[in-house]
Amino acid sequence: MIQLNYREAKPIYEQVRDGIRRLVLIGAILPGEAVTPVPELSSRLAISPNAVGRAYRELEAEGYLKTGTDGAVLVAAVDRRRSCRAELLERFDDVVLKLLDLGMTEGELQEYLFGLVNGGQNDTGKPCD
Repeated sequence: MIQLNYREAKPIYEQVRDGIRRLVLIGAILPGEAVTPVPELSSRLAISPNAVGRAYRELEAEGYLKTGTDGAVLVAAVDRRRSCRAELLERFDDVVLKLLDLGMTEGELQEYLFGLVNGGQNDTGKPCD
């Protein structure tokens, strides 16, 4: 099931894309299975068909979906390990940028990562409120 958060800054089509990607990666939708047609999914989620169509096009460009000979949109065979890694790196990029926006220096970030990679303990300070 795809969960949408209308209060989130992330555009709806990206939330749909990420939701479908997650379903593919966890095996909820298997390679060769047809995904829900654009009009049906947009109606079910109460969003624009353009948002669903854009999500599908991006997922096809990323290799998660493919168009069958009959025009149906199908789940492609995906290297889950590589895909999970790419998704985690995308999230990592977001976290790094937020840390830099919060005033963490590049040197502090490098030191933290070095400590993490080398099995050391890192002082994370107080939790975020």
